[in-house]
Amino acid sequence: MAQLLDRLLQYRLIRFALTGGIATAIHIAVAFVYLHMVQDNVFLANVFGFSLAFIFSYFAQTLLVFKKPVNWSNALRFFMVQFGALLVAQGISEIFSDINSYLRVIMVVFILPIVTYIIHKLWTFSDSQPPQHKS
Repeated sequence: MAQLLDRLLQYRLIRFALTGGIATAIHIAVAFVYLHMVQDNVFLANVFGFSLAFIFSYFAQTLLVFKKPVNWSNALRFFMVQFGALLVAQGISEIFSDINSYLRVIMVVFILPIVTYIIHKLWTFSDSQPPQHKS
């Protein structure tokens, strides 16, 4: 079983799915706790869920998935992609505002990974980026 897991983890898409799954669980857990304990506000629930999931996701995606160094340039690109995806997902969530709040959170967290993987692969962690200068 360990050999199968090691073999699967050799594939970037598998590592992305696993770390993304954990980030998604963080997003959902934080958003649901906010909805249940603070207020029924999907926007704020997603903002808080996104924020904590973002911190985990940046480090996991950078170090484990794309195997790149952590730096401000990548962090800014990563944030731009993730925040843009959040805005798009929030817009979609608002279109379906007549649906249960918990279902809308689920919709949001399943839209983000599809869009973000493609953009991160092609732009955020692209091998064609200029080398980072040490200051």
